[in-house]
Amino acid sequence: MFRSAGRDEVGTVTAETAVVLPILVFFTLGMVWLVSLGVTDLRAVDAARETARSVARGDTTSEGISLGRKVAPTGSRFTVESGSETVVVTVKAPMRGTVGIFSFLPRFEVSARAVAAQEPTS
Repeated sequence: MFRSAGRDEVGTVTAETAVVLPILVFFTLGMVWLVSLGVTDLRAVDAARETARSVARGDTTSEGISLGRKVAPTGSRFTVESGSETVVVTVKAPMRGTVGIFSFLPRFEVSARAVAAQEPTS
């Protein structure tokens, strides 16, 4: 009825894989989520910088936002504040990297801000 301690360990690898595989899947999902968050943040920063530079050069606000939308994540919202010396642009963008089967992962809205000095007008 009982086997001796020196028996074969058949099925041990299968049992260990069954325990470790879900951990590896969750780790991979977490890394995908973090990379998506980082990419969204970088694109929002680039969009804010591009818009601030454009408006500071003398382009209209709509032209600057148009340039910013080319690099911004889909669904981004722009706020442009032009002063006498500086232009401040804030971009808020939803993180959209995890879709489909990963939709249960949390979503965030990233925010980026860029300030540019107004160029003198001739």
